[in-house]
Amino acid sequence: MKKRLARYLPAFSAAVVLTAGMILGGGTAAAQHFTDPDTLAPDFPTPQVVVERMLTLAQTKPGETVYDLGCGDGRIVITAAKQFKAKAVGIEIRRDVYEKTLEHVKALGLADQVRIVHGNALHYDLSPADVVTLYLLTSSNERLRPELEKELRPGARVVSHDFEIRGWKPSKVEKLSVDGRPHTIYLYLASQH
Repeated sequence: MKKRLARYLPAFSAAVVLTAGMILGGGTAAAQHFTDPDTLAPDFPTPQVVVERMLTLAQTKPGETVYDLGCGDGRIVITAAKQFKAKAVGIEIRRDVYEKTLEHVKALGLADQVRIVHGNALHYDLSPADVVTLYLLTSSNERLRPELEKELRPGARVVSHDFEIRGWKPSKVEKLSVDGRPHTIYLYLASQH
């Protein structure tokens, strides 16, 4: 029974996240963007406390390069630059979200530290990354896994919020609660998968 249930959890999780996004105001636009085969997850932001914990767990250092795949409003790349003194690249497939995030980064005066890219994370060179952050679905992580394995150098860290990377063994798993909602952070080392 457990195995049978586990098989349906990714689809159930996607439905829950998508429904939550629609309830919170994403509406049919969120649903429409999610049905695009290149979209890896609905637009559902990571709470700031989880962002900070993800970057801390990855031991993000000044001068390192953080890539956020599906950067949304840019909170991870902005936090990486402001609090961790890292360089950061956010990749966002939705043009409207990309444009808004790009303007926000410029308004904060972080354009020399943070680059926002309009593109598909599945087709972007990730080899310069020291840290890669994800808040995608497990199925999306599976689609990205071959690229991560091919492009990341040994020692690079991958941090995933809530969704594991199947076939990889996390070096750390941390659970926390934010406003009564449980969150799980998975830390992977590129050389240990």
